[in-house]
Amino acid sequence: MAKRDFYEILGVAKTASEDEIKKAYRKLAMKYHPDRNPDNKEAEEKFKEVKEAYEMLTNPEKREAYDRYGHAGVDPNGGMGGGFGAGGFGDAFGDIFGDIFGGGGRGRSSGPQVYRGADLRYNLEISLEQAAAGFDTTIRVPSWDKCDTCHGSGAKPGTSPVTCTTCHGHGQVRMQQGFFSIQQTCPKCHGSGKIIPEPCASCGGAGRIKRNKTLEVKIPAGIDSGMRIRSTGNGEPGTNGGPPGDLYVEIHIKPHTVFQREGDDLHCEMPISFSKAALGGEIEVPTLGGKVSFTIPEGTQTGKTFRLKGKGIKGVRSGYSGDLFCHVVVETPVKLTEKQKDLLREFDRLTVEGGAKHSPQSKGWMDKVKDFFE
Repeated sequence: MAKRDFYEILGVAKTASEDEIKKAYRKLAMKYHPDRNPDNKEAEEKFKEVKEAYEMLTNPEKREAYDRYGHAGVDPNGGMGGGFGAGGFGDAFGDIFGDIFGGGGRGRSSGPQVYRGADLRYNLEISLEQAAAGFDTTIRVPSWDKCDTCHGSGAKPGTSPVTCTTCHGHGQVRMQQGFFSIQQTCPKCHGSGKIIPEPCASCGGAGRIKRNKTLEVKIPAGIDSGMRIRSTGNGEPGTNGGPPGDLYVEIHIKPHTVFQREGDDLHCEMPISFSKAALGGEIEVPTLGGKVSFTIPEGTQTGKTFRLKGKGIKGVRSGYSGDLFCHVVVETPVKLTEKQKDLLREFDRLTVEGGAKHSPQSKGWMDKVKDFFE
């Protein structure tokens, strides 16, 4: 019996795109799949027919030959093979599932799988001054280098790796489960496609040895804790020729004795004497750029905050510097002499006689207490 036209089987035009062919195949394969049609020989034959048409028309070379010469231009045994054995339903859907989930179908992974190396992290502790100004530094990180003894082959000198007999050098094996087949990394060679009968004594067959290497790192001005600097290609090496990972230098800023950082702003406590708070006057405060002076008004209270604009940090992504916030702490004098105590007693007496105008906060608080008890 003459075979039906592949395009007719799938119900698509000869100009159909690969996506249109896959869509038609998916619909028909689901319709005639043996699991949905148990003991239905007609459905099974249609499924085989649909599968063969799909495999021929999604192979560019076979499709071109079929378009030019018809069935005579393609191998009549190249489609179904052994029915539902090694080339069964799982293989037929391999390309479709690969398109959906990012994997590969049959014939797409003919060699060992290539893997990108893992990324590494290096914690770098720096001072607040270094973070504000930026600087260049060097770090030592663990690295893998080619083994000098085996020159990276992993095999003992005088020997060489051999092709894995389990996967025949492909690095992958296919496991059949009913109508489905699953492709996985070869358990014997772990995806390399090679077996090392006599491993190198220096590297244990890994083909590489661990060494420390020195890297230059540029810390940009204004960097903050938690930020990372990427050093491309300085992570773990890839597997089977895959690209190396990256190294991420994560910044941690040491606690500062004077300043606390919040974004691009700085905060500091500014202790002042009782007399300075009462009388006001000029005071000197530190900044990352040196000392600055400013005048505080008389009657300054604890908790008062003074803002020094532009005396903070210019962040990595900022066009201007943050501010410095100075928080006043009025310091109570300690270890007074008798003369100092007498002067303070006299001062307190005069303050009380002067009334609430000298202590407005105390007067207001006492009024609230009085109202509370009444």
